[in-house]
Amino acid sequence: MKKLTLLLLFSTFVFSQDLKTPFEKGNGNQSTTYEECIAYYTQLANQFQTIQMDAMGLTDAGEPLHIITFSENKNFDYSQNKGVILINNGIHPGEPDGIDATMLLFRDLATAKIKVPKNTIIVAIPIYNIGGSLNRNSYSRANQNGPEAYGFRGNARNFDLNRDFIKSDSRNSRSFQEIFHEVNPDMFIDNHVSNGADYQYTFTCIATQHQRLGGKLGEFYKNEMHPEIMKDLKKKKIESTPYVNIHGDTPDGGFSQFMDSPRYATGYTTLFNALGSVPETHMLKPYKDRVAVTYEYMLSTINYVDKNFLKIKKLKTENLKNYTVGMKYPLQWELDSSKVTKMEFKGYQGNYKTSEVTGKNRLYYDRKQPFTKKINFYNDYKATKETTIPSYYIVPKSQWPILELLKLNEIEMRSIENDTTILVESYTIASYETAKRPYEGHYGHYNTVAIKSFEKMSFKKGDFLIKTQQKGVKYLLETLEPEAVDSYFNWNFFDAILQQKEYFSAYVFEDLAKELLDKSAKLKAEFDAKKMMDKDFAASGEAQLDWIYRNSEYYEKAHLQYPIYRIK
Repeated sequence: MKKLTLLLLFSTFVFSQDLKTPFEKGNGNQSTTYEECIAYYTQLANQFQTIQMDAMGLTDAGEPLHIITFSENKNFDYSQNKGVILINNGIHPGEPDGIDATMLLFRDLATAKIKVPKNTIIVAIPIYNIGGSLNRNSYSRANQNGPEAYGFRGNARNFDLNRDFIKSDSRNSRSFQEIFHEVNPDMFIDNHVSNGADYQYTFTCIATQHQRLGGKLGEFYKNEMHPEIMKDLKKKKIESTPYVNIHGDTPDGGFSQFMDSPRYATGYTTLFNALGSVPETHMLKPYKDRVAVTYEYMLSTINYVDKNFLKIKKLKTENLKNYTVGMKYPLQWELDSSKVTKMEFKGYQGNYKTSEVTGKNRLYYDRKQPFTKKINFYNDYKATKETTIPSYYIVPKSQWPILELLKLNEIEMRSIENDTTILVESYTIASYETAKRPYEGHYGHYNTVAIKSFEKMSFKKGDFLIKTQQKGVKYLLETLEPEAVDSYFNWNFFDAILQQKEYFSAYVFEDLAKELLDKSAKLKAEFDAKKMMDKDFAASGEAQLDWIYRNSEYYEKAHLQYPIYRIK
């Protein structure tokens, strides 16, 4: 992507040698505004040659999405032999801890107040959800202890951007994907604040699910890298725990690792073998403390990557060997309750009492009764549905919305040079369920079942042949396999095939239906057998005519025919 280096100064911001951030100038419970944030980074970029600021595409708010980069050697080529960390802030602007912490981090890197990484380039998106950040208020995070004012979860078009990384309904998502592939990070950090249970920790963290990372890369992250970073935090007297995935109940009975499917930020970045984490500071702790632990987590991660970047890059490259033609790939997962770890947890006693509002039982946590005890942590999942990795996918040129997203994600493809006939694996959508309520602009599908068949099909010059053996192999499988949780099919990209376009008039088709049965003994036998076995079918003339129609050459081939094809 062509980058535009910013030299424009915000006229509303007074520049000086004072490098205190707006957060530092406040009372410890105030978060930086969007305008202050961009102005501050512009100041850093103008004062320090190790800092560069770039505009990298539009957002739904109409404002550009920026990245700020720190490079110790003043070389801002992301392809040099260094580790690369990408930090995302303000995807939910009501959770602004990372916004303020990252400003402090870049200032301290630029001034060498902290140890400067020699082998790592640090890239940050100052505020990802600009529209939500501009929609500033003090009330939308009713469960949160500060700051005094903050942004709103929905973006300028009211999308939750942390559900938009596959469907890409927002300009933010499309700009992010260009940034992601330009930067090509080894490690991705998406800063958040938690909701849910109460406990003693200020810092919790989602380490992206290791089985989705795959192979030795996933095991390395689970067993070596993430634990070492957590140990480093403990040396700083920062206690931490995995993200407490509990809502409306107490964590005493244990909890599970969060499964970050591709709709989420780290679920998306995992598809390209980037290690990922989601810091989740605790909503009820003071804002100043939350900013501090977010800063220290990022610093510990930078130090680890700086020491181990060669190993990380090697494991990332080798991980592609786990996704070769003919191998199985999991499309759906469920928690493996047979695998459990005993984990020390620092909580508060949860009790129930009568609500003064409803008169019903209500949960409360008693901070006068802290405890430390072993609880169950479930950190493994098992595949419930798999597919075999094909050699190629074929995407007809008519499916241009899909092709746009594939190209945006730097999927390699080539157009078919001439009209041709190819033996392909073809899917028919056998069944699916659809959500009864809207979710992020969609009535999505789930429990999709597709039936595979082999057939020779004609393709046009200009249709696209896409090999799976490339960096984006997992992205292809997660989006193009209709049964995958966050497939393009399940996100409604192909709903046109679910609607029948041509029908028959019964009074006309009656005579044709008789001809069809008279001409085909096989069809007649199947028809009679169905009437014998299905009383409802036998009682409905309409159903019988429809069955004959659907089993004849008059029935349209496009109905329920998934228009993406596989070459084995």
